[in-house]
Amino acid sequence: MDARVKPWHDDRERCGPTMSPVTRVALALAALLLPLLASASPARADLKLCNRMSYVVEAAIGIDEKAATATRGWFRLDPATCRVVLQGTMTADRILLHARALSLYGASPIAGNGNDQLCVATDNFIIAAARQCRTGQTPAPFTQVTPTKADDGTLIAYLAESAEYDDEQARLAGIQRLLGIAGYDVSPIDGVDGPKTQAALAAFLKSRGLASDVVSQPTFFATMVDAVQTPSPTGLTWCNDTPHKVMAAVATDDGRTVVSRGWYRIDAGKCLHPDITGQPKKVYSFAEAVDDENRTIKLKNKPLNWGGLVQLCTRENKFETSEQGDCPSRGFAATGFTAVDITRGGKTLRFALP
Repeated sequence: MDARVKPWHDDRERCGPTMSPVTRVALALAALLLPLLASASPARADLKLCNRMSYVVEAAIGIDEKAATATRGWFRLDPATCRVVLQGTMTADRILLHARALSLYGASPIAGNGNDQLCVATDNFIIAAARQCRTGQTPAPFTQVTPTKADDGTLIAYLAESAEYDDEQARLAGIQRLLGIAGYDVSPIDGVDGPKTQAALAAFLKSRGLASDVVSQPTFFATMVDAVQTPSPTGLTWCNDTPHKVMAAVATDDGRTVVSRGWYRIDAGKCLHPDITGQPKKVYSFAEAVDDENRTIKLKNKPLNWGGLVQLCTRENKFETSEQGDCPSRGFAATGFTAVDITRGGKTLRFALP
């Protein structure tokens, strides 16, 4: 079998109401939530989430009924996959959803503009009283969703982006996006197969020692995510050796324009290979450790960051800019980046406590 991206025929995890029945996963909420899910009718109406985005996402659900609101997460969903997140016929007043892309994509591309602020936790969680956050919990925006009903009675809520991919396009766009993060030129991210995507995929598999048939396996996205977060023999890799979350920015100079972009989130103990397309003449890096509220960590009253003397533009939220002059007047901050030499192969920057 060659490495060409092909449709994945494992119907257990495919999106869409026409797929064969999903293997039932016992993901009902705790006993406190059972009254919210009870029904006098014997018919079942399991709630299923389906991902038609080009990102591997983690989702959390909220069940709102009268005075009781509960949340549960995280449910990981690869592009073009579905997952049952609640079983049984529901009588809840509202179903709410919050989704986030994996941290390797940098600043979350999923807009967090929901009207309900409900509590979530960093790791897998069940929160019964989700409107009053306790220690270890943080508020997150949830959006009310109205699932569609499939022929078998299953309720389906879709995660989608403006490109409106179908299943096959979402899967291919998801592969393209991870190849880009791994340092391969697959632009544009469009879910359309072609020679550039196939060449990049073949090069990625070869560089990581992966067999070509891994592409058709249902674990392929997990394999790609693991590979992207492993130090690479080419390009730039960041590794976070601190106990804190690190947010990083990268800049490239092709001899004409310097483009800076951020932020990439690197969790404690993880590595990340940022997207550096083409063959830039120079590469620059800046990173800082932050707390759960994205405030800069300070040690002995000094920010815990890793940069240098090259002043380039950044801003607090996700950004990309090719204008590096007079940063403050354009709403940016001048930040000191360090130069990184990747002309002789891969370069791994390790962020550690002083």
